Amino acid sequence: MTRYLDIPKPVRAGIVIDPDQGTRRVIVMQFNPDTLERSLAPQASGAEQGDRTEALRLKGPAIETWRFTAEIDATDQPDVPSEFGIHPQLATLEMLVHPTTTQINTNLRLASLGTLEITPVETPLTLFVWGAKRVMPVRLTELAITEEAFDAELNPYRATVSIGLRILSVNDLPAGHRGADLYMAYLSQKERFAGSAAPGRLEALGLRNI
Repeated sequence: MTRYLDIPKPVRAGIVIDPDQGTRRVIVMQFNPDTLERSLAPQASGAEQGDRTEALRLKGPAIETWRFTAEIDATDQPDVPSEFGIHPQLATLEMLVHPTTTQINTNLRLASLGTLEITPVETPLTLFVWGAKRVMPVRLTELAITEEAFDAELNPYRATVSIGLRILSVNDLPAGHRGADLYMAYLSQKERFAGSAAPGRLEALGLRNI
């Protein structure tokens, strides 16, 4: 007889923020999304100019984006303190697209001192993890939150979150950056998957040779 303890727990998807620093944050999805929408736009060389000699050339990795919907529900997390409902979980996601108050104040102080050029705020390296074989450096491009239920003090305790991500490739990150190394590992895994696919046969296409 199979016991419930013998059933392996499903691996959760999630986001890792600043993986190489002591301030690392890990956001574990409460429920894995039912669907993922992935889009790949090839970076073709010469495609815009119609140069036929460049038709089969690529300038770099495809621009890859992911979209999915996640659910957060405090009533399904009895072991997690919920004094503020799901405010902490939502705020952690929202801070992926905000500079910190410290960074803002630093730039305001530089501006007041007459600094002519202020470097845009750099966000920490963010990884999206969908199983051990898909670990990708990403930038959050879309975050839409629908809060669906509230407690007596108007703290949200259930929400649906739509998330859009762009995979950061070696074209987006400087050489030697940890994120660039992780992207290369992700791309190498794709190559291994492609190499393990069963080969097709021309006969299946109604052809004997080309």
